[in-house]
Amino acid sequence: MKTLGIDLAADPKKTAAAVIEWASGAARLVQLELGVSDEAILALFNDTDFTGIDCPLGWPRALVPFLTGHVGGNVHAVLRHDGIAGRRLLAYRDTDRFVTQKTGLIPLSVSADRLAHPAMRCAVIQAKIAQNSSAQPLDGSGRLAEVYPAATLKLWGIPAKKYKGSGPDETAARRGLLYQLETAAPWLDLGGYADSLIASDDRLDAVVASLAARATATHRTFLTDPEERAVARLEGWIHLPSGELNELP
Repeated sequence: MKTLGIDLAADPKKTAAAVIEWASGAARLVQLELGVSDEAILALFNDTDFTGIDCPLGWPRALVPFLTGHVGGNVHAVLRHDGIAGRRLLAYRDTDRFVTQKTGLIPLSVSADRLAHPAMRCAVIQAKIAQNSSAQPLDGSGRLAEVYPAATLKLWGIPAKKYKGSGPDETAARRGLLYQLETAAPWLDLGGYADSLIASDDRLDAVVASLAARATATHRTFLTDPEERAVARLEGWIHLPSGELNELP
């Protein structure tokens, strides 16, 4: 199996991709890139078995009727979301609330935070995949799933704090994080990319996304309840690992 991890940004210059090959109880990082275009993502998607992308695949299901109600003058559709509780249904998906329940982390809102621009790019990429290959279900049951590297690492017992950025403190945090990852996963060969991972949080997140893709592809993530899956098909679902890191190979 080959898994692809994408750390998606609105700007291709900040988008990273990592390909991991899995065989004989081991895994090897065979490709790591920063500055990845839509076309490169499509090519990598076609060349690998499963993709984990660090970006929302969908929006809260309450958002579309709210917006169409606003544009069409349907006051009842809009007033249904009066107050903070009502607006939270527009800002967060069921999967976002699930992540908070499982990990204590609060994902950024796809509709009200800085994730909106990457999510718009992601929607276009999904359309290109559908056009060139086949439409991918939002719940991750196809060959594409939404993942969350920081939450993934936390569930695997690897703290991922203050590692994003280019300063010396963030670089030191990435060095420590990578050491913990290598210690916890001695079967993972970084293929000479360790320095590149320490230098870039985008590249590091892409590698974790590729590991999370393996967990999703081998059915080691949380999404079993039929009601949850029905909602996930409309909103997307963040696949968090339900097993240990050492189960992956």
